[in-house]
Amino acid sequence: MAAQHDPAAQPDLVGMVGTGNMGGRITRRMVAAGHDVLAVDAEPARIPACGAAPAKDLAELAERCDVIMLSLPDSPVIESVIRNPGGLLAHARDGQVIVDLSTANPASTRALHDELQGRGVRYLDAGISGGAAGAENGTLTLMVGGDETALARVRPLLDTFSAHVHHMGGSGAGHVTKVLNNFLNGVTLAATAEVMVAGKKAGLDLARLLEVLNTSTGVSFASLNRFPHIIKGDYLEGGLTGRLMAKDVRLYLDLAGDLGVVTLTGPGTLTAFQVSNALGYGDQISNRVVDALGDLAGGVRVSEQDSEQEER
Repeated sequence: MAAQHDPAAQPDLVGMVGTGNMGGRITRRMVAAGHDVLAVDAEPARIPACGAAPAKDLAELAERCDVIMLSLPDSPVIESVIRNPGGLLAHARDGQVIVDLSTANPASTRALHDELQGRGVRYLDAGISGGAAGAENGTLTLMVGGDETALARVRPLLDTFSAHVHHMGGSGAGHVTKVLNNFLNGVTLAATAEVMVAGKKAGLDLARLLEVLNTSTGVSFASLNRFPHIIKGDYLEGGLTGRLMAKDVRLYLDLAGDLGVVTLTGPGTLTAFQVSNALGYGDQISNRVVDALGDLAGGVRVSEQDSEQEER
C-alpha cells in the first residue's frame, strides 16, 4: 500500500536530484522565483552554488518534498536513484510528483512510471530543449509525458525555467519526443560541422557562407545559433558534451529499432561523435565535433582565432 501524505512535508519545498550543467541552472531559476530547493548531487559542492540547500540523502528529500525533479545523465543513473536501497521508490509517498527532466530511454521511463504509480506517485517524463542558455534565461521547451493533472499541478514550477510546455501523451511520450529532437540536433550539428570544414578548405569566407545557408534551404539550428559563434572562437562551452550526444544518438537508434523504422542517417551521425570522442573531445561541448572533423581533414580549424594563430 502507498504511504500516506506526510503532513510534515513542506509543499513549497522542491526537491532536486542533480545540480550539474542543466540541473544547476534550473535550480537557480526556481530559487530566483522564490522557491526553496532541497537538493542531492553526486558532487555536493555544486549544491550551494545554485542556491539550494543540501539534503542528507534521498530519503530526506522524499520525506520533505512533495515535488521532486531529476536532472541526470542517463537511464541507468535514474534507475539507481529510484530503485536502489534508500532510493526514491523506497521512500515514496502517496500524492508525490516526480518530474524527470533527463534524456532517457522511454522503455525504462515507462517501467519506472508503473512502479512509482503503485506507490501513489505520479512520474512525469519531461524532456527539455534549449541548452544551457535556455536554462539560464528560463526559455526552455519542455515535452512532457504522463498524467495531465500532475502536469497542471507542477506547471507553476516548470514556468520558472521554461517558455513552452507541451503535453505529448502518456508515460514515455515526453522522452520519445526528446530522443527524436536530440537526434535531429545531432544530425544537423554533425552535418553543418562537416560543411564548415569543407568550406574552409575550399577557401570560402565562413561568415558569408553562413549568411547564404541561413537564407537558404541548408539552414538549421546549428547554422543559425552555433556556428556564427564558433567561427569567432566561441564554442559555447557548457552545453551537451560529445559523450552525452553520442548517448542520445544511441537512444534514437534503439528507439528506431524497437519501432521497426529503418535509419540510414543514424549510424553516420553516431560515428561522427564516436570519432570525435575518441580524438579527445568527449568531455567538451558536442560543438567540438567540428574540430574532430578538422583534425581528420588535416588540422583544419574553422575559428578565425585559430586560423590567425596558425598563420602566425
